[in-house]
Amino acid sequence: MNTTENPWQTLNSSVKYENPWLSIRHEDVLTPAGTPGIYGVVSFKNKAVGVIPIDADGNTYLVGQYRYPLNEYSWEIPEGGSPLDTDPLDSARRELKEETGLEAQKWTKIARIHTSNSATDEEGFLYIAEDLVQGEHAPEETEKLHVWKLPLAEAVEMAMTSRITDALSVSGLLIVARLRGI
Repeated sequence: MNTTENPWQTLNSSVKYENPWLSIRHEDVLTPAGTPGIYGVVSFKNKAVGVIPIDADGNTYLVGQYRYPLNEYSWEIPEGGSPLDTDPLDSARRELKEETGLEAQKWTKIARIHTSNSATDEEGFLYIAEDLVQGEHAPEETEKLHVWKLPLAEAVEMAMTSRITDALSVSGLLIVARLRGI
């Protein structure tokens, strides 16, 4: 059995909505059963990047902000978008500096993930940042951020108890917990 073969057939595809960050396609398809169907696909114009900064004392830094689509406040790891033609590590460095003011001397890529693969093609990359140096942060105009320094184990517990719900954050924190034996 070939599990990598695509059982879907695209009959027609058209962009129904587009802005600088994403596009939404409507596709007429034949399903794996051979029956007609439709699919909606959200294509992002950036990759997602997330950073788990860890200082010498075992603390990490979360960023809090109000998330418009959810209509709720969210604690997250520093994260953002990486243009498709840019190295995600370069974007991760930029996001960490913008959101927290931190710069790191040591970077470790820990994962490549898909954030919601039933509806979007978004690809995410997660990094650990260490050997941190504090500087000034410079959030974007769409961000009103609060930075919280806390023990890494406490942030992991927040992910485990759904006090952190962001997919990049939960994934990154749980991977770090496994790597560090937390």
